[in-house]
Amino acid sequence: MPAPATTYSDDLELLRSSAVSAGIIASSFFRRPVKSWDKENSSPVSEADILVDRYLANALLQARPDYGWLSEETADNPSRLDCERVFIVDPIDGTGGFLRGEDSWTVSLAVVENGVPVAGVVYAPVRDEMYDAVKGEGARLNGREIQRSRRAGAAPIIPAAGAVHQEMQAAGLQYTRGPYYPSLAYRLVQVATGTIDAVATRRGSQDWDIAAATLILDECGIHIADVCAGFPQFNRRDVRHGALAALSDMSLKPLVHAALIKVYGCPSPESGDADLSSSTHTDLTHG
Repeated sequence: MPAPATTYSDDLELLRSSAVSAGIIASSFFRRPVKSWDKENSSPVSEADILVDRYLANALLQARPDYGWLSEETADNPSRLDCERVFIVDPIDGTGGFLRGEDSWTVSLAVVENGVPVAGVVYAPVRDEMYDAVKGEGARLNGREIQRSRRAGAAPIIPAAGAVHQEMQAAGLQYTRGPYYPSLAYRLVQVATGTIDAVATRRGSQDWDIAAATLILDECGIHIADVCAGFPQFNRRDVRHGALAALSDMSLKPLVHAALIKVYGCPSPESGDADLSSSTHTDLTHG
């Protein structure tokens, strides 16, 4: 008799416990001398990223050996495309901030089923903030349902690249420039809490940057979309995404989406993925 299927909630508990352990490992390197280098795409990686990635691969795949694996710090194995469920992992999201001693880096973990996130965790160890969600069951911060908190009538707060700010301002959007967090996952979940009202980010984010945060936002009723392709899909052959907008107020959509399309464009049917790759590492300091 086959074993019962693992529930999404079971997967979430595995992600939560693994994220805590990963956070302990990463924190042992934080604000201490650590070896680091640049990858081919000029993004930084450290010995802490590699060690945490190895821990997570061991912990998660031992518990779920039939799941696929996709991680920023592991060579891609196309066998993941044949798996119903896949772990999508960023062992340290915001490595640049981690190396500079900034405290908003995260461990970002998700389970994706047939292209859709079904369990996700964004854990900021130094800030002691655990954001998590299960598909259809809402999202929580440190075990409590996430409730947005914003001042009534306040101008929306939006972090974005300089060129996107110029376009939004030229279009007459009234807003305040938001704080920049090196972890895209952390930046996104702040739309759920109300710390910021929208995130407008460059083309070229990848599955591990956004899978967990996408689920958390979706469970909070926050609109997140690739401005050219709609709701993000995951565990495809090409794991890169177009420019993304996460919006707490849909009245912002026309001007924010238009600004992102103006700055980054959309892939043309003829150019396909090559067009996306040309902008993958634009505006890294504000991505």
